[in-house]
Amino acid sequence: MAKVQQQHRNQVRIIGGTHRGRKLTFPAADGLRPTADSVRERLFNWLGQDLTGMAVLDLFAGSGVMGLEAASRRARTVTLIEKNRQVAAAIKSNLQQLNFSQVELICTDAQSFLANNRQHFDVVFLDPPYVWQQWHELLDAIVPHLQPQARVYLESSTLPTLPSGWQLLREGKSGISRFELLTYRNE
Repeated sequence: MAKVQQQHRNQVRIIGGTHRGRKLTFPAADGLRPTADSVRERLFNWLGQDLTGMAVLDLFAGSGVMGLEAASRRARTVTLIEKNRQVAAAIKSNLQQLNFSQVELICTDAQSFLANNRQHFDVVFLDPPYVWQQWHELLDAIVPHLQPQARVYLESSTLPTLPSGWQLLREGKSGISRFELLTYRNE
């Protein structure tokens, strides 16, 4: 039985869309814990199963499964940000196998990307390592990158009190993970 468990470590699968069932592999890395299938299923039910025409940002890509799930569900563009070079190399390998032309992988940290990029997004995934503490700075920095009515997904073991302008749409929990779907309303 240990062999089966070992064989499936560092693997996650796409659960919907054009690439449903495809497995992704990723290296072990500090703080890397892919979002569970059941949580992704709930999130994409909240977002709608089809993301056709949407621009998606996965700001802490990790395994890449959130962004690749969005690509599988026909997102127009998907931008994956991952600062760990070894983890980014694994995402690149998975991208080559999946042949997603609408996905861009950038190896940098979240703050640098937000400071130097002018793109706007319809859906943003924020799932940093659980030790992350700079939530208010991150939420402030993401606002200029949001399309009107954009949806922002947060996941962590402890979620922040929301700064002014943010509205909670949905929330859930699974094990130690807490997650929320938000939108920003400029006052």
